[in-house]
Amino acid sequence: MELNGVPVTLADLAPLGLVNFGHFTSMRVEDRAVRGLTLHLDRLTRDCRAVFDTDLDAERVRELVRHALRDTERPAVVRVSVYDPAIQMGRPGAAAEPHILVTMRAASSTPPPPLRLQSAVYARDLPKVKHLGLFGAMHHRASAQRAGYDDVVFSEPDGTITEIATSNIGFITTAGQLVWPHADVLVGTTMRLINQARDEDVVTDRITLSQLDRFTGVVATNAAVGVRPVSGLDNHRWPAEHELIDTLRKEYESIPPQRL
Repeated sequence: MELNGVPVTLADLAPLGLVNFGHFTSMRVEDRAVRGLTLHLDRLTRDCRAVFDTDLDAERVRELVRHALRDTERPAVVRVSVYDPAIQMGRPGAAAEPHILVTMRAASSTPPPPLRLQSAVYARDLPKVKHLGLFGAMHHRASAQRAGYDDVVFSEPDGTITEIATSNIGFITTAGQLVWPHADVLVGTTMRLINQARDEDVVTDRITLSQLDRFTGVVATNAAVGVRPVSGLDNHRWPAEHELIDTLRKEYESIPPQRL
């Protein structure tokens, strides 16, 4: 764990926990390379402008990630968090000097099992920004897990589906088309890469909890695990295996990663 390229201290981390004002991205790194690295860096620079009203040096981020990984050979999920330890709760609009915190954890080498989801009415603050304010999402995830599910999918009060707590969700039609919810969501890097790979075979449309019988399969996507099948949402069930999900996984994994 490094902040601006040096080992982090408790004093460095205290503002992150106490004020919790900042943004981040998470990426899977294998052999010093990342699928969609440019998209991750673009997200960080865009969100830095939205959160702190200042610019972020993307090349500096790459350098710091390389430095943090210098002794690591195994695949890892790297999280880059951007925050300013000097920002105080009473003055979040003060001129900021963003610091870059790089943390990592081992990446799983085995495909995760299909997800079972519970729905909850909830909308994240500033959903298009990958910010540090995760309490609401984690609270609903915890509630879903205590009820016997793996994760939570959010909906609007009218039943319009938006996103999973930390993933995008896509629905497969009987015609084999992938449909993303047309809603105010964080468009993930994996989702963007799939869209680039499939082009005309992907659409967005309003999807509600009452329309789930229209779909033959469901998929969750994020940078840490890639493409993951969804086997259930509330009382609805789908096959754990689906031809298009297998195709999506293969297409995603065939995308050349970019060197750090």
